[in-house]
Amino acid sequence: MDKAGESCKVVLTADRTLMSDYHHNEFVGFGTCAPPNVIPDWLYKFLFFPPIKTNDGVPVAAPYGLRKIEAQLLTEGFNVVTVDPDYLWKYVDEARVLGIHVMDPFGLGPASSTFASILKKEPFLAQYFRMLMEKPEIKRAKKHGLKIIIGGPGVWQFKYRPKFVEEHGIDCIIEGEAEKIIGKIVRNALNNEDLPQYYEVPACETPHLDEIPEIVAPSINNLVEIGRGCCRGCKFCSVTLRPLRWYPYNKILREIEVNMKVGGGACLHAEDVMLYGSKSTIPDDEKLIKLHETVLGKCEGVGWSHCSLAAVASKPKLFSKISEIILAKQSWWGAEVGIETGSAELAKKIMPAKAHPFKPEEWPEVVRMGMGLMHDYKLIPACTLIVGVPEETEDDIIKTIELMDDLKGIRSLIVPLFFVPMGRLKDEDWFKETKMNQLHMELLIKCLKHDFYWIDSLIDLAFKGKWYAKLLRPFYRLFVGVIRYKAKKAGIR
Repeated sequence: MDKAGESCKVVLTADRTLMSDYHHNEFVGFGTCAPPNVIPDWLYKFLFFPPIKTNDGVPVAAPYGLRKIEAQLLTEGFNVVTVDPDYLWKYVDEARVLGIHVMDPFGLGPASSTFASILKKEPFLAQYFRMLMEKPEIKRAKKHGLKIIIGGPGVWQFKYRPKFVEEHGIDCIIEGEAEKIIGKIVRNALNNEDLPQYYEVPACETPHLDEIPEIVAPSINNLVEIGRGCCRGCKFCSVTLRPLRWYPYNKILREIEVNMKVGGGACLHAEDVMLYGSKSTIPDDEKLIKLHETVLGKCEGVGWSHCSLAAVASKPKLFSKISEIILAKQSWWGAEVGIETGSAELAKKIMPAKAHPFKPEEWPEVVRMGMGLMHDYKLIPACTLIVGVPEETEDDIIKTIELMDDLKGIRSLIVPLFFVPMGRLKDEDWFKETKMNQLHMELLIKCLKHDFYWIDSLIDLAFKGKWYAKLLRPFYRLFVGVIRYKAKKAGIR
């Protein structure tokens, strides 16, 4: 045991599918949602979640949420280290607390559960989380008093797996933004005091801007938060339950400087990057332009985590200007985008504010406008549709199928996801593949054909200008080719 390992009382980690840079392409990471499939597991791991580089077991970059907790604990004076899961054996024996970051630990998230239901197999991310929890070094340390604390966006899933919590000796699960309470809980763990089995962070303990620490070590793919919360209030989303806060420019730039230790650009993270600095659903031209000019004055490129179609459609000239700023340094950029439905009636029921400043009745046209602008100005969206949401009718599905026909010329990926009970719909029933009707199947096939049409050009764009493109592109094309062949055999042409 080296000196660093002996001295660290708090160790932080995440499973293998999260401790990867996905070949420096955040959206490649969605491959972890799939189950084992037509190519060997070792090759799939290499393509979609290769191990990140480490120094003596300490990763050069780690998930952003884990970095925030690390920063908070360091601020409070704790002796803490973030460790790659494959090197836990080197650190965990002398640790008193193990903090684990989770995103989708049991594969119950929308993408994972959809793939698992259709392919009848456990997703990779669920497999690797279980493998992490079953590591002999963790079991050994647990016998000697190690306390296990789990946090992250996926903690809601543990409510469905109480037996797993008991069997693996998980001491505390924290749901919500933990900056204000993590120090107290870790301190109690170190002092062998009682811990809450499941702690939901109340509104009064949600951190204000000045209570959110800045990361002190690089995040995966240079992710940098620019704000938290969302003002749209969609019923199926838990993020809308949190207050809206935007980071000031200097806070964002300081985190970018931390990430620049490993080079690259910046992936700006918010539920809607287009609304940066805004107090409503209408973008603030001055603040958004200044954000991008400031960020791109510091680093070599930029990406977005999420943006809304309504915000893009509401300010075409502003979106054109932002595109001009970004494309001065790169040929495209990406974002995750929620289409959810092509039905104005369903949009009115479950996400009336998603269309603001337009009316919910205009949602299908908002989608067409927003997607068209993204195509014209080189933003490539990875889009989601929700299948089986409560109150969905056959007419709603038909409207979504019709919308897919209108989007066939738009450069994008569009993925249909089974409804998962979250947000204000958390008490509703799950949608399973057994509930699929012929219209659902027609929609899934439409999406698959759309993605097949665009995937080759998207692979080229994703690896354009990267030295390892010639090595990796053939493998991705082989994978897509096998999927196409399987689809053709299943009658999908």
